[in-house]
Amino acid sequence: MKTPKERSKQVLRILKKRYPQAGCSLLHADPLELLVATILSAQCTDKRVNEVTKTLFKKYRSAEDYSNADIATFENEIRSTGFFRNKAKSILSMAQALVEDHDGEVPDSMEALVKLPGVGRKTANVVLGNAFGINAGIVVDTHVKRISNRLLFTKNQDPNKIEKDLIELVPKKEWTLWPHLLIHFGREICQARKPKCEDCPLAKLCPSATT
Repeated sequence: MKTPKERSKQVLRILKKRYPQAGCSLLHADPLELLVATILSAQCTDKRVNEVTKTLFKKYRSAEDYSNADIATFENEIRSTGFFRNKAKSILSMAQALVEDHDGEVPDSMEALVKLPGVGRKTANVVLGNAFGINAGIVVDTHVKRISNRLLFTKNQDPNKIEKDLIELVPKKEWTLWPHLLIHFGREICQARKPKCEDCPLAKLCPSATT
C-alpha cells in the first residue's frame, strides 16, 4: 500500500476527473450571502437553504439590513432550515458585529471571522475558500470525516484534528476543492450506511474497501 500522501494525490486526480464541476452548492453572490447561507446550512440540506435564501437575499442585502431585522419575523423566514431560533440569533448578532467592527463588510481573515457570533472554523473556511479564494484550511463536514477515516488519511474523529491531518496530505491550492470532491463522492459512492465499494473508483486505494 502506498503512503497516505501518495494515495491522496491519486484520490485527488481521480475525483477531479469524475466530478469536474464540483464546487460550492450554496448559492451566493457575495461573501455576506455565503456567510449567512453557511450558518443556515447547519443540520440542513443545501437545497433547502437555497430555497430559503432565494427570497431572503432579496429582502436582506447588507449587514445593516440583517442587524435591523425583527428577530421574530426573521425566525419565521428561516424556520424551514431547522434550529431557526439559534440560527436567527447567530445571523443577526453576526451582522451587528459586522456593522460595529467591520464597516458592514465580511472580513477576509480566519482570525477576524471566528470572532463573529455563530462563526466557527468550518464556516470561516467555507467563506474564505469559496467567497475570497483564500485557502486557509480544509472544511471538515460529515462526508469528509467519514471518507477520510475510511481512506485512513486520519484516525481522528475531532474535525480540527482531521483538518490538521488533511492539511499535511492535500496540496494547499486544493484545500477548498477537496471537501467539494469528497461531498460529491460521499453522496454517490461512499455513503454512510452502505458504501458502494463494488462501484468505487478509489477501491484499490482504500484500506476499507470490501471488494
